[in-house]
Amino acid sequence: MANSCLLMNCARRSIAAAVLAFLPFSPIAIGNAGDLDQQIAEYRQKLAAYKEARAAYDEVAGPYWATIGNKRKRRIAILRTGGRLTANDYVMEQPPLYSGPPKPENPEKPRAEGEYVPVVSDFLEQAEKHFGFVPDRPESDDAFRRAYARQALAAGLTPEQCVKVYAFESGGDGGYAVQAELEYDRPGAHAISTALGYNQLLTTNSIELLAEQGGAILASLRNKAGDAEGPRLDRLNDKIAILKKMIAFSRSVPDTWSSHSRLASTDKGLGIHALILDIDVGPLLQVYKLLTSVEFAKRKGYTAPLSAAELEMMNLTGDGNGFDMVTMPSALRKKVPTSNFFQQGGYERNPVAIRNNTVAKLLAATDAKMETEAQLAGAKALAAAFAQTE
Repeated sequence: MANSCLLMNCARRSIAAAVLAFLPFSPIAIGNAGDLDQQIAEYRQKLAAYKEARAAYDEVAGPYWATIGNKRKRRIAILRTGGRLTANDYVMEQPPLYSGPPKPENPEKPRAEGEYVPVVSDFLEQAEKHFGFVPDRPESDDAFRRAYARQALAAGLTPEQCVKVYAFESGGDGGYAVQAELEYDRPGAHAISTALGYNQLLTTNSIELLAEQGGAILASLRNKAGDAEGPRLDRLNDKIAILKKMIAFSRSVPDTWSSHSRLASTDKGLGIHALILDIDVGPLLQVYKLLTSVEFAKRKGYTAPLSAAELEMMNLTGDGNGFDMVTMPSALRKKVPTSNFFQQGGYERNPVAIRNNTVAKLLAATDAKMETEAQLAGAKALAAAFAQTE
């Protein structure tokens, strides 16, 4: 079952930095505070002002977002039965935007630092601890690019799709082990999600892909083993045995995003994420993440090639939501607000969707970002790997 996260509500490197800049902040400077009692009094005044403004906003916004949710359920039901959508199936008005004061921070309970996000060293540690797995890392990024290009072309993906999605997801210059917000060696940098690799797969993506595509991945490894000998054959056989255990773990829960997400938060789930770093399995996971969206569209009767921006919408939002946008007529894309594909909280924290407030604008902005970042060194190197493989 494809990721059902609503549009841009998933943790993604490309948008998360912009979102963080819009999170509530407190004007109270705790470090320079004088009298705590005075700070508390000021906080209570600001909190009262915030609550009053928010209550007035919610009176208007509540009915709007309730209608958004109701129409979304109706669209899902229509698409499930093969029906066609019209403008009446969307909310055509833009949402009200909150413009009041931000929620202040309680000086007696200052906001703690963000929750720790696991990084590559954690994935590797848990993989070895729970599965005895140490990924075969590529000798270079170029080696991984070539392996990825071979798998993508064999699966029927196009170089343009793969390069542009990589550019959008990984900033145009990320390596095969790039993690969200750790692209550069900056003091104090910390990961903002477990998003890893060319397509920035989350730990939940790794679990879901193993659960749903595990058989195909095993078949690929067995084919490689059929052509191998000596230590390489032994290594592949060991990897196949380990992968079977990982697949069994991934299939130990119902095939839903929420169930896979719970597994992904365990130590074993973190260990499975180390597969993205493996030269044999990592490219397959990246390819299948995109291929499942392409195949979903085909099963629904959509045979036209997906543009990179359209594929990215399905990659980000889940196949059902993305398919809704992909199949929307051009004239309707120009009118339908992006809020139709959001939950209220995700939309309010996302300046990208607010600024590009129709489907057409959002797709155009995505494509423009892809075009720009496809000119960077990593994207050009990936494009060269595809050219050499074709």
